[in-house]
Amino acid sequence: MEKRTSSPTASDTEKSVDAHEKGDVKVQVYNAGVDVSGVDERKLIRKIDYALIPWLSFLYLLSFLDRTSIGNAKLYHLERDLNMTDRQYLLTLTIFFFSYAIFEVPSNVFLKRLRPSLWLSFLMLFWGVMMTLQGVVRNFPQLMAMRWLLGMFEAGLFPGVNYYLSCWYKRSEFGLRAAIFFSAATVSGAFGGLLAAAISKMEGIGGKPAWAWIFILEGLATIVAGVASFWIIQDFPDTAKFLTEAERTVVIRRLQGDDQFSAAGENFRFQYILKSLRDWKTWIGMCIYIGCDMPLYAFSLFLPTIINQLGYTATPANLLTVPVYTFACIVTCGVGFIADRLGRRGYFNIGFLFIGAAGYIILISSRSAALSYFAVYMHLWNISSHPSWVSNNVEGSYKRSVSLAMVISFGNINGAVSSNVYRANDRPWYILGHGLVLMYIGIGIIASTTYLLYLKRENAIRDRGERDEIIENQPETHDAKNEKNGRYATIEEAKRRKGDKWSGYRYTV
Repeated sequence: MEKRTSSPTASDTEKSVDAHEKGDVKVQVYNAGVDVSGVDERKLIRKIDYALIPWLSFLYLLSFLDRTSIGNAKLYHLERDLNMTDRQYLLTLTIFFFSYAIFEVPSNVFLKRLRPSLWLSFLMLFWGVMMTLQGVVRNFPQLMAMRWLLGMFEAGLFPGVNYYLSCWYKRSEFGLRAAIFFSAATVSGAFGGLLAAAISKMEGIGGKPAWAWIFILEGLATIVAGVASFWIIQDFPDTAKFLTEAERTVVIRRLQGDDQFSAAGENFRFQYILKSLRDWKTWIGMCIYIGCDMPLYAFSLFLPTIINQLGYTATPANLLTVPVYTFACIVTCGVGFIADRLGRRGYFNIGFLFIGAAGYIILISSRSAALSYFAVYMHLWNISSHPSWVSNNVEGSYKRSVSLAMVISFGNINGAVSSNVYRANDRPWYILGHGLVLMYIGIGIIASTTYLLYLKRENAIRDRGERDEIIENQPETHDAKNEKNGRYATIEEAKRRKGDKWSGYRYTV
């Protein structure tokens, strides 16, 4: 990561972008006629952080709170009041993940084609409605329908925001911002336990049980946030109204200088989706993410139940989740910061998967409530920065949006598995559930190692010049051995058409 002893100015960025080259040929500067000498780059990044990160993190807090609140509601007699069996309860968890996974990829395409302020606000508003309606259902089929619709509308937020943030920040800056955003899930875990314990005091008000009020109040809060988001969420850098023209220019030049060649805009073509489908990184990335995501969902959905079965009643069980999630928040942000500084996301990913695996080995073998509670903390190290790693290694705005959505949707479809592995007849130690989670972590370790080795190998090949293209206006590239890598009129054309396949692009390991 680049280190500076003084605050960079926009003119520094302009020189960097203007000099960004393959050989000695300069690339075209975005908005070349705009004077950006008066823009302080460091202050600009802080301005963007304040405009984007707090509100987006709050929205994800609401999202995770809404999808996992059913785990807290269960402790307040949800199954009894709706005459549901344990199997039916598991099905209400499962159906959410199917609609969630199905709609993630199309949602990211819509996000790119529409304004983020419009699309994300629309999703927020309608999932808030679905959340609220869960509080008035009277039977199992009605709850199933609401869970399906909740998953459909929530599908666009997490992959959408990860893609959206990648359109604002350099690769060396993205990880920390994505980690702060993702840490909202851990905060929601802590907040959800406290909130459920407080709302439970409303038992019987209006003739409704405590679990119904959990859904209703949390849903109403989401509706209000969805309406407010239309004015609060900013659009993409080239049209962001809270920035001046000079500031917008600096943002895009920074990204282009960081090998994000599509930062200035890209017209939709179906071939961009095909590029994502044909890229081996997409498919290995999907396998990595299930090693992180399935354990995360199993953990978040069943942590209150697991603690409850260790001998604690409903409210104490919810309250005991608070320090767990607080620790998770600290770990998530810390990992994002350090990984950005060192630029070694893959090594962090693999190391923390091993720590998470150790936690589940303890959970499988432990017969002590205190030891099992300690092992829960070890699992928190398995919270991954993997979406940042994937985003760092995909160029082309549409390709990146599809790749991120595919990776995240495949992880989320395995949330359906996590919904069914902690069965009532396996309590209190849930050996089968812990064993299957451990298996998924093992898949994540194998896939992460494969991904890392292939990225290092490809970088080495490019360093040797074996991927060099023939550029018409660069005579030194006119070598017959380069013909197989393509022939392009200019280096700008090569970058635009090849994206991360361009010979000058280097993957983040």
